[in-house]
Parts: sequence; structure tokens; C-alpha cells
Amino acid sequence: QVQLVESGGGLVQIGGSLRLSCAASGSMFSINVMGWYRQAPGKQRELVAAITTSGSTNYADSVKGRFTISRDNAKNTAYLQMNSLKPEDTAVYYCYANIRERYWGQGTQVTVSS
Repeated sequence: QVQLVESGGGLVQIGGSLRLSCAASGSMFSINVMGWYRQAPGKQRELVAAITTSGSTNYADSVKGRFTISRDNAKNTAYLQMNSLKPEDTAVYYCYANIRERYWGQGTQVTVSS
């Protein structure tokens, strides 16, 4: 049974930083892509960032230059460093991992306020 456990969300002021973590466990197969989606109230879920096993990354235009995704393959863990946070970054962030099929984390709330 694959499990993804997220941590690191919370309340931060405009311009602040947060770091999300997503740890995968229970898989006997290698993890391909890991990443995060986010969903704000009344909006569709959108891809924030993704990273392959080899380290290739992909970012939403709205977070380029502010967010950095990384991963530790030995620990099956991905990280999302979020800097210069804006109110529009407020959302529930869901990590995912592609391991023959897609698995999702439980979601973590990120709130950016003034």
C-alpha cells in the first residue's frame, strides 16, 4: 500500500517562505514523477511543479522564479520550497507520485495573508 505523507503547510505573511515535504512509502517499484497540485476555493486544481527521477522539472508560469521543487530519491521524498509567497498562492497543496499509477497525499493548507 503506497502512502504519501505531506508536511510543511501553514500560515505565512506576504513575501514569506514555506517548505513542503512529501514522503512516499510502501512502494516496491521506482517512483517516476513527483510533484504538487494546488486547489484554491472555487477554482480548479492546477499543477504547481513536478520533477522526474533524473531531476527534470516543470513549473506553472505563476510560480516560476519563486518556487523550487527537488527530491531525494534515496528517501522517496520530494520538497517544494516556496518563496516570495503571494495571497494568490493560498490553496490546499496536494503532492502526487506516479508509481505505475498516480497516488496522492492528504493535502496541506497554505495560507498567505497580510
